Amino acid sequence: MANKLKYKRVIIKLSGEALAGENGTGISHTKLDAVVEQIVEVAKLGAEIGIVIGGGNFWRGRQADSEMNRSTADHMGMLATVINALAIQDALERKGVPVRVQTALTITKVAEPYILRKAMRHLEKGRIVVFACGTGNPYFSTDTGAALRAAELGANALLLAKNVDGVYDSDPKTNPAAVKFDTLTYMQVISKGLKAMDTTAITMCMDNEIPIIAFSLNEEGSIKRAITGEKIGTYIGK
Repeated sequence: MANKLKYKRVIIKLSGEALAGENGTGISHTKLDAVVEQIVEVAKLGAEIGIVIGGGNFWRGRQADSEMNRSTADHMGMLATVINALAIQDALERKGVPVRVQTALTITKVAEPYILRKAMRHLEKGRIVVFACGTGNPYFSTDTGAALRAAELGANALLLAKNVDGVYDSDPKTNPAAVKFDTLTYMQVISKGLKAMDTTAITMCMDNEIPIIAFSLNEEGSIKRAITGEKIGTYIGK
């Protein structure tokens, strides 16, 4: 069956840029709605979905003033992810989908604090959970936050929804001869220095045997194709 789920419980990692407008900043409601439509589609299939969102459309700490303290810059980035998480929550709720936002930093006026068992219960109840603030610690990326949540929640896969259609040996935007990989092992990603995710995230997925599927969010129905096991993007595993 085309709609049979291969991965029942997944973490979807979205970059902040996935929601951004033409200039790469802010939130485009057209792009937000397109992303949410895909998520709603797989939720209706019975998937248990956690979403980890970045904040690069509002703040990128590494591009900040070099004089800024790294911890301060990273905490500002965490707050940017909360804006995106609330936008996703609102868009999902407008489509009648139950959703909760949980944050690794305590911001109880707008979201629940991250509590593992509460998150598990939400997923079991069919609610989508959007995780903001990464791991809640500076010096860790939202990629690592996604890998951590996937491990804690016992996810069957981490879906890495990107702006490119998989993992390449070099940047396909600048190198027309870049070669795309259909499959990779975790160790190949690390040893080749590929930029699929940061090394900490890849290592965590490897240690917990969580497969990663990297694919383009811009392809129609790409999240559904990934979660039902259709060949798409790049598969990273053992």
